Amino acid sequence: MTSAQNRAFSYACLALSMALVGSYVALSKPLAAVFPVLLLAWLRFGIGGLAMLGWLKKPADEPPMTRQVKGLLFLESFLGNFLFTLCMISGVKLTTAVSAGVIMAAIPAAVALLSWAFLRERVAPRVWGGVVCAVLGIGLLSLSHSTPVSHQSGPDRAWLGNLLLLGAVFCEACYAVIGKKLTGTLGPRRITSLINLWGFVLTTPFGIWLAWSFDFGAVSTGSWMLLLFYSLAACVWTVWLWMTGLKNVPASQAGVFTVLLPISAATVGVVVLGERLAGMQILAFCIALAGVVLATWPSRSVRG
Repeated sequence: MTSAQNRAFSYACLALSMALVGSYVALSKPLAAVFPVLLLAWLRFGIGGLAMLGWLKKPADEPPMTRQVKGLLFLESFLGNFLFTLCMISGVKLTTAVSAGVIMAAIPAAVALLSWAFLRERVAPRVWGGVVCAVLGIGLLSLSHSTPVSHQSGPDRAWLGNLLLLGAVFCEACYAVIGKKLTGTLGPRRITSLINLWGFVLTTPFGIWLAWSFDFGAVSTGSWMLLLFYSLAACVWTVWLWMTGLKNVPASQAGVFTVLLPISAATVGVVVLGERLAGMQILAFCIALAGVVLATWPSRSVRG
């Protein structure tokens, strides 16, 4: 493939990855009502691990992993899988959906900042423009709702939920930046399988403890099928797509594609869950997608 085709393929992988993340986040709501969060995470990593057993084998042309690479793999799983899930789900329970959407809209900006700080990537002005469009679009989408604070959490604990969501933003930004470092050493399949293995190790003590008293017989066939989709999407498809796209795209530019996460989640809510889409929300989608186009449009020198 030409460089332009490689770039287009990478963009498609990044976009599809984040769209899948948004879809399984929306569709995992019924699962969270059936399984405890940490048990759900353990089952997810277990199913994903079974699907990727063949990917764990070290390729013949792969260099030995240094201590730094091993540490990055652990951090990628700990921050991007384990802590992100806990912060996101726990944060949404303690604050409003409006606050969650506004705060998560900061992911592209956080990725760009961390890429500049740790990867020394030069962030082009048009990428910053894409970040601004992404934040404005999803912020407008979120502010178009009027969701009250949960009666269970109460307004006095909303600040804690907001802090947890900020933690989720940081975890997702770290996931993008660390992933870019790893793609310079390991292939997408190896990264995907090793990250999942660490996730399984981290959740196993909690998973075994919760499984001991959980009534698996009460889980419906539909919930098991949804769990299978959730596990394969979260552990296999989205991670492989993201790591494949990152091989040819700067992390700061790739971070703009995270705007598709809340857009995809809202779309699934409309199409699958029967929620309504207002004119203000459509405008927000257009602004956010304009940010993706602005950040990924080839420069004149590349097109020439």
